[in-house]
Amino acid sequence: MFVSLHKLISKLTIIMTVTAQIDISTPTGKKIVRELENHSRVVKLTYNNELPAGTIPLDSAIEIVWNQLETKIGYDIRTEKK
Repeated sequence: MFVSLHKLISKLTIIMTVTAQIDISTPTGKKIVRELENHSRVVKLTYNNELPAGTIPLDSAIEIVWNQLETKIGYDIRTEKK
């Protein structure tokens, strides 16, 4: 039993992958992602949950601000009672 090459090729499904970086902090980036999410049968989105290099956690940043305020005014205002 011989199958023509054309019939064999037409039944093959080739999945092509495209990788793109979209800045979702902009309105245009958010719009593009929303549009891609509407096509869940053909689009699989993965989100990068890593923080950019050089970032610090929010708790540490708040502590740095409090320490800078203490240095500027000479005392820790968190300990002052109203």
